[in-house]
Amino acid sequence: MAGRPSGLLRGASRAASAAGDQVTTVGYLSGWRLVRLLPERAALAVFRRIADEIFRRDGTGVHRLRANLHRVRPDLADDELDALTHEAVRSYLRYWCESFRLPAWPIEDVVRRTRTRGEHHLRDAYAQGRGAVVPLPHMANWDWAGAWACATGMPLVTVAERLEPERLYDEFVAFRTTLGMEILPLTGGEATLPRLEAWVRDGGLVCLLADRDLSRTSVEVDLCGARARMPRGPALLARRTGAPLLPVTLHYTGDEMTITFSPPVPHADGDAGLVAMMQGVADAFTAGLREHPQDWHMMQKVFVEDLDPGR
Repeated sequence: MAGRPSGLLRGASRAASAAGDQVTTVGYLSGWRLVRLLPERAALAVFRRIADEIFRRDGTGVHRLRANLHRVRPDLADDELDALTHEAVRSYLRYWCESFRLPAWPIEDVVRRTRTRGEHHLRDAYAQGRGAVVPLPHMANWDWAGAWACATGMPLVTVAERLEPERLYDEFVAFRTTLGMEILPLTGGEATLPRLEAWVRDGGLVCLLADRDLSRTSVEVDLCGARARMPRGPALLARRTGAPLLPVTLHYTGDEMTITFSPPVPHADGDAGLVAMMQGVADAFTAGLREHPQDWHMMQKVFVEDLDPGR
């Protein structure tokens, strides 16, 4: 075991060099199952070193993360923004390390290390059999949050993009299934909305990553003081089922993670109502991002001013 962390780091660094900013490939090639064999402290140290190497390389993903964080904290000086970006890359690689290890975590440890704020918003809806639609951003560890929900009596359904290669997607689906989640493919399968509706109408929980959508069906909202595009799906699903729309944000504190549940976003009619509902989600995201920007792992374009003119 003694030589494995350094070997893992070398392998990850080579993968990083070959794959550029595709951190998913870095993590996958680093050894999905090997990470589970390391003591937690050693595994986290290895991924922290990988994060430092990725930050040092300063590729396009790091550039995009820095630009996005500048939208969140425009008050920061350049050196402060660099320090925040470095911390965010470390947070992102912590997510990967934890996610690889999650299937081997004792479930009581997952629950013990989870803190919540405003949890009653979700529990009240769930207890009444109304179901709930929970949009969340790419913050801290959403897989951990899903595992906590399943472990505390709320199995959930979510939607995931198909990854390339197909084997990588299959691994992710299998991984999340071990945590108690049902995963629906965003493309290449049956229509997802009817299945999500049925689940919510039966009183189930649906969680959807919702801080980025560049499709033609996206809606434009204000996020952290700048225009951004987010999916309308969470608002549409909540409105069609009558379920509460409950935005969530996440952040790390030491070896624990906190899930913050915002109050339900009011439902509203028509297309303008969908935009208003997603603006309510964006407002909750803004509060969480500004409070804990280091845990936002967004290495892609989100804000309208950063998009290609033709999009």
